[in-house]
Amino acid sequence: MKLVFATNNLNKLKEVQEMLPNSIELLSLKDINCNEEVDETEVTLEGNAKLKADYITKNYGYNCFADDTGLEVAALDGKPGVYSARFAGAPRSAERNMQKLLNELIDEPNRNAQFRTAICLNLNEKQFLFEGICTGTILTEKQGEKGFGYDPIFKPTNYNESFATMSSSEKNKISHRGLAVQKLVNFLKNY
Repeated sequence: MKLVFATNNLNKLKEVQEMLPNSIELLSLKDINCNEEVDETEVTLEGNAKLKADYITKNYGYNCFADDTGLEVAALDGKPGVYSARFAGAPRSAERNMQKLLNELIDEPNRNAQFRTAICLNLNEKQFLFEGICTGTILTEKQGEKGFGYDPIFKPTNYNESFATMSSSEKNKISHRGLAVQKLVNFLKNY
């Protein structure tokens, strides 16, 4: 089965590719010659995932899935949430996003947060949604060199280290995206 993953993020593509069975040929946007950037104009993660998946299905005719992920911080009433990738404004910068978040939490004792991923799958003219959540805390400083985005400052519950210190296989077992993709994979195996 061929499936397009509607992302230009090579880190996400690699993470997901490692989790899929060999029976699924994962295609990137580059593989289908899609060079457009789909604007994430919805106010929910599910809405943005659906928007991207629908764009690819409508304009390129492929079965596909898309995701959107947000970091939801309790002390900030769930922010940055759907705006996580552009929290510090344009141009997008993981470094500036992390620094802004750390600055906003400087004297905050409640550092509880969760990563949440929503995946929308368009398959044979039907649509399916999957969600993954990973709870944890925001560290006071960066830890580790691996991963991407907010990984260096997010420590998952019951772990003593940030996502950025873990191998991708370790992270995929517990991460928000890993859990959502696992639900997608289980669904596809039984489809």
